[in-house]
Amino acid sequence: MLSSSTRFALVVLALVLATSSALAEEVVVLTDDNFDKEVGQDRGALVEFYAPWCGHCKKLAPEYEKLGTSFKKAKSVLIGKVDCDAHKDVCSKYGVSGYPTIQWFPKGSLEPKKYEGARTAEALAEFVNMEGGVNVKIASVPSNVVVLTPESFNEIVLDETKDVLVEFYAPWCGHCKSLAPIYEKVATAFKLEEDVVIANLDADKYKDLAEKYDVSGFPTIKFFPKSNKAGEDFAGGRDLDDFVNFINEKCGTSRDGKGQLTSKAGLVASLDNLVKELLSAGSEEKKAVFGQIEEEVKKLTGSTTRYGKIYLKAAKNCMEKGADYAKNEVQRLERILEKSISPAKADEFTLKKNILSTFA
Repeated sequence: MLSSSTRFALVVLALVLATSSALAEEVVVLTDDNFDKEVGQDRGALVEFYAPWCGHCKKLAPEYEKLGTSFKKAKSVLIGKVDCDAHKDVCSKYGVSGYPTIQWFPKGSLEPKKYEGARTAEALAEFVNMEGGVNVKIASVPSNVVVLTPESFNEIVLDETKDVLVEFYAPWCGHCKSLAPIYEKVATAFKLEEDVVIANLDADKYKDLAEKYDVSGFPTIKFFPKSNKAGEDFAGGRDLDDFVNFINEKCGTSRDGKGQLTSKAGLVASLDNLVKELLSAGSEEKKAVFGQIEEEVKKLTGSTTRYGKIYLKAAKNCMEKGADYAKNEVQRLERILEKSISPAKADEFTLKKNILSTFA
């Protein structure tokens, strides 16, 4: 049964989803249904009309994302985008015939002004600042992608304690530029995983190293797991979810595209089975099962040793504090996770919540 706090959170979430704009990244995703609710209201709006297959749109994507990030806190300005393949009506309404088309909608107006300037974050920001009467600077966002050189390649990629994904790219390559913002999100999603490294190498600059690993086209993506430092070709899709699912499967991680731990994170099948035995055992039998849990925890290696300690502490508290302990603790952790906390703390509490849920 859901706690009252959880039910309240779900209601609030439903209301938010029903009334607010859809934020895919830092740019507001506009559709036929929500365009008039977001644009022409109490803030000016810069809108990119694009098509997913358009090469110029793909090239603009990282710059436009950077613009969205920089203006995220500017309450008087909206940075939005419309997929014209999916939402033809609104694109037709505003005379869009080529991609990308960028238009400025003043506050309270649905009469746009076409943007004709350079397609860089800096040039777009200058235009928005002038039209919107604000003074926002392009944010310098540190990258979570590890930049490799011939000097650092062996030290990082061939480290047998790390699983490493490497993109071999060329600065002039259009496909590489399109992949860049997605690859950055992959790196950000796994930045708290100490054993996982998301890296890239300028294969045009370091040709000898690229040739060593049979790189003949760009981008070429190879995975170097702890167990195979010869490298394996990555042949999956190149959407964020494709990369995330690949890394979770290969590295034993449990992250989503936003870097948050999933509900499976921290769970150990052998310990879950013993927890079931513990919960169904009589008072005398519980001590014996607890001893089995202790022995199983001793067998764990790597990151799972951390999970084992949480299982042990939870088992001990459940035996000492009674059947309601786990349920009450899960509800307490859910309340904490609803608040604004650091990613590291969110990881810590999510692991505890997931493991305690097996006891509840």
